[in-house]
Amino acid sequence: MAKKKDAEKAAQNDENNKQEKTEGAEDEEPNFSDPEDYVDNISDEDLLGDILKNRPQETDGVESVIVVDGIPIVSTERFEKLRNVVSKLFSKVGEIVNECYPKTPDGNTKGYVFIEYANPGHAAEAVTLLNNHKLDRLHTFSVNLFTDFRKYEEIPDEWEPPAPQPYTDMGNLHYYLLEPDAYDQYSTVMNRGGTVQIWLNSAPEPIKLVEKERWTETYVKWSPMGTYFTTIHLAGVCLWGGPDFVRKMKFAHPGVQFIDFSPSEKYIVTYSPTFDGPGEPKNLIIWDIRTGQEKRSFFLNCQMMWPFIRWSHDDKYFARSDEDMLSVYETPSFGLLNKKSFKIPGIRDFSWSPADNILAYWMAEDKDVPARVTLIEIPSRSEIRSKNLFNVADCRMHWQKSGDYLCVKVDRYSKIRKDKNEIKYSGMYFNFEIFHMQEKQIPVDSVEVKESIHAFAWEPVGSKFAIIHGDQPNICVSFYGVKTGQTPALLKKLEKKCCNHLFWSPTGQYIVLADLRSSSGVLEFVDTADFNVMAQQEHFQASDVEWDPTGRYVVTVCSFWKAKVDTGYSVWSFQGKILKRFNSGAFCQLLWRPRPASLLSIKEQKEIKKNLKKYSAQFESKDRMRSSRASKELVEKRRTLMNEFNAYRDKCREKWQEQKPRRLQLRNNVDTDEIETDTKNVDEEVIEFFIKEETTIID
Repeated sequence: MAKKKDAEKAAQNDENNKQEKTEGAEDEEPNFSDPEDYVDNISDEDLLGDILKNRPQETDGVESVIVVDGIPIVSTERFEKLRNVVSKLFSKVGEIVNECYPKTPDGNTKGYVFIEYANPGHAAEAVTLLNNHKLDRLHTFSVNLFTDFRKYEEIPDEWEPPAPQPYTDMGNLHYYLLEPDAYDQYSTVMNRGGTVQIWLNSAPEPIKLVEKERWTETYVKWSPMGTYFTTIHLAGVCLWGGPDFVRKMKFAHPGVQFIDFSPSEKYIVTYSPTFDGPGEPKNLIIWDIRTGQEKRSFFLNCQMMWPFIRWSHDDKYFARSDEDMLSVYETPSFGLLNKKSFKIPGIRDFSWSPADNILAYWMAEDKDVPARVTLIEIPSRSEIRSKNLFNVADCRMHWQKSGDYLCVKVDRYSKIRKDKNEIKYSGMYFNFEIFHMQEKQIPVDSVEVKESIHAFAWEPVGSKFAIIHGDQPNICVSFYGVKTGQTPALLKKLEKKCCNHLFWSPTGQYIVLADLRSSSGVLEFVDTADFNVMAQQEHFQASDVEWDPTGRYVVTVCSFWKAKVDTGYSVWSFQGKILKRFNSGAFCQLLWRPRPASLLSIKEQKEIKKNLKKYSAQFESKDRMRSSRASKELVEKRRTLMNEFNAYRDKCREKWQEQKPRRLQLRNNVDTDEIETDTKNVDEEVIEFFIKEETTIID
């Protein structure tokens, strides 16, 4: 009995001890420390990668800050004057939020200033435009982004040469010029951009060379000399070339929408209207085509028409304009020419000569200062000709392809009435100022037109130009000839024409007058040798007209981007004869592959044209052989189709004979196959029905 009591007492004590331990554990704080031998092999990027991408950076908030060195060191008395000069200069780029001029204990400036803009784009623009700006004879600004100092600090002390890159054979990119029959190529975009094809314009039928699905996101483009085929993608631009159209180069530029090539195909320009990414803000990038390297970038907010930067004919220079400023850059350094931009108050537009390093620009009127067209020579920057213009509303510059002439179309106000301090304008008339670039001192002739101008175009090879003028229904097309030492003369006026666009043949002489704004799509093919209208045609809802590089064919396109029905293209001869029609749903674009300039001199080309009969015999022989071969191919094709039809008919007859017992069984052994209908004894039934009733009242 005593042992039993002791056991119960021991059990009670154990229960009490367990309860005390549990209560003590609840009162004690938990320990979350890792053991001493624990090794953490998981990085923060693996755990919080998405969050860490958005963590604040050391440079956040200073992307809009620039540092300007070369500021004059002045005392307190002259500080306000210095501050006004610097602020006025840098505020032209954008809104200035803050300025900081470090000073010595004596109150003198230290020779540099911190300037903060409202956005990073203006800061980058200030570096581009005002770096190396010469304030006076002793002070030249050195402008840098504040964030660049971090980049310069990380430059290693020891220079390591870049590793040599392996040579990549680009293949024969000009294989298409070796085509024995000189057939040209053209590209088409179909199915709302889903299908891209490249064709060889062979006779009698074109040959499809390449077809790819989803080859481009928007549109395609050939390089100026036809070496590369360009496709546009969400991530950037791709260049294709060679007989198999293999990708030769790609340029990463997210959101790119516009591209442009330099005339010699050394560089390509890509532009994205929006910038969304880390690093220095930039939406326009210039790339080296052969190496794929980024050569220069800008952050532009241009109001001008594309392209925002424009190239000289030899790729040595390119230029862009900003408010009251024209900047010319040289290659391959891609730096400002003479480290300084042109300050041109009121500049509106500019254009390069297609044959010389001459740049033309015009500036608008400002109070009592007239508008002005100026020609400058690059790189000397010397002014070689200028022309003052009055009562100017707008100007458009048109260079003749060989650079022999420049036409400036001037829109002028015809009447000016001053009412107290306000000047009022009414009425418009138009002038064509013709600059003779190859003559001494560059004389200028004027052609005045009192009617509205709808289109202007120079003859590519020759010295004629055409204009469309007048108002409906009296639209006229006038042709003028320009000769050395003479004012432009009216050669021919075609009256009451339905057109609003002019398309000259690449070889000159022939022109197409087209109506592309209305749905009629009227086309007129004109030979300007005698101004004879060779043909009048129509292409319903035509949106584009494209000459092939040789001037033998014209293509008219009805694009899905303009119309939703009857899309496709038609091929015409240069005389206006229809050669082929192709209709396809959601057809978008057709572009001929360009050819580089001929290696023959002008004298050699004239000699060939003079002795054309000497060479025409062999080409006529080829045409006869091709025609004969085409006829044989057509006959053979028809014979094959006839044989296939006869074989199919014999097969059907055998089947018909095999099924005859079954037909007799189903028709009670009546052979209905042998029944002939006697149409002579068939009763005729006459049916009459009321059409209309007419009532005539007789007096």
